Amino acid sequence: MLLTALMMAAAQPTLRFDLTGKSADGRTAVAAGKPYEAGGYGYEPERRGSEFLFSAAVPEGNYRVTVRLSGRSTVKAESRRLMTGEIVARPGTYATASFIVNVRTAALAAPPLNAPGGSAVKLKPREVGSYSWDDKLTLEFLGDPKVVSIDIEPVTVPTVYLAGDSTVTDQRAEPAASWGQMLPALFGPGVAVANHAESGETLKSFMAELRLDKILSQIRPGDWLFVQFGHNDQKAEWPQTYADPAITYPAWLRTYIAEARRRGAHPVLVTSPERRNFDAGRIRPTLAAYADAVRKVAREDGVPLIDLQPRTVAIYEALGPDAAPALFNDGGKDKTHHNNPGAWLLARAVAAEVATQVPGLAAHLRPEARSFDPTRPALDTIRIAPSIVASAVRPAGS
Repeated sequence: MLLTALMMAAAQPTLRFDLTGKSADGRTAVAAGKPYEAGGYGYEPERRGSEFLFSAAVPEGNYRVTVRLSGRSTVKAESRRLMTGEIVARPGTYATASFIVNVRTAALAAPPLNAPGGSAVKLKPREVGSYSWDDKLTLEFLGDPKVVSIDIEPVTVPTVYLAGDSTVTDQRAEPAASWGQMLPALFGPGVAVANHAESGETLKSFMAELRLDKILSQIRPGDWLFVQFGHNDQKAEWPQTYADPAITYPAWLRTYIAEARRRGAHPVLVTSPERRNFDAGRIRPTLAAYADAVRKVAREDGVPLIDLQPRTVAIYEALGPDAAPALFNDGGKDKTHHNNPGAWLLARAVAAEVATQVPGLAAHLRPEARSFDPTRPALDTIRIAPSIVASAVRPAGS
């Protein structure tokens, strides 16, 4: 499956589009408003003023996307993955930006006759039709974009795979957001982020639904596998996926570690972000036993640790019970899931941990992403353009 995907990506020519409607420099002219059609290219139906989504059919793999534009623009990809900060081009000038987008489908190589497994990831109903799981690369242009051209080139680059729950996943609609979908903007154009996390997942369900199999079918020597679970694993009322922190949970973590290492990839463990439960001005921990278990496994197995849990506590307590809700979904009513500013601060905390704990990957971080003080979250400086797709629906599960 991996060899086939790599061969398909290698055979894929670079796609060059001119969105002004011209066909200069060997580019494909895209007429204004041309709708996307299966196997081709064009605009998606979502639109808000001058903001739009553009898609091009490509095989799954990694692609270097280069955009040339004017005005003020922010670019996201697939399901609202933040690829750039705000790009500003002075009047009469153009700016160019490059970044890596990972594209995947749910397909898996069918197992041999009578062997257990499946030929596709077992997607949840809410994932069907998602830009994260289709056979095209989708870009979202926000702000006041005036896009001149888009180049999409297949590339082979190191890839960071994310396995986790709703606090990591690419949330598909505003105002929800997670740190995993902010992470691409903190890396330079030499590494890809493939976010396979999904709401409601546990270490057990992620494997049962063949999500880990999908990652393992694509991961290559030198890649990274970030693993963050806990919010749902601790739910004893979910008996089929509950994992106690002393025995079962560490054992499952070690399975992920072993599978990554068997393929020459680098496992990285992440402690889960804490929930926003204040008690006399301090956060009351709800994940302490699970965070301790992650730390113990990382220490005993020699795995890099991204200790996100205490950093989220520091962020929330620095803001206090009155201001901290501004980091969360559903106008702050949600105490687990974040919005864009909250997800951005968590991603900054993750990146700063990468800078000190994962040296091989740290080299790919943007310079400004290598340090972050969680006790001084500058909330008023965060500017992330909201996506076109908006919904008041609360994320299901964690």
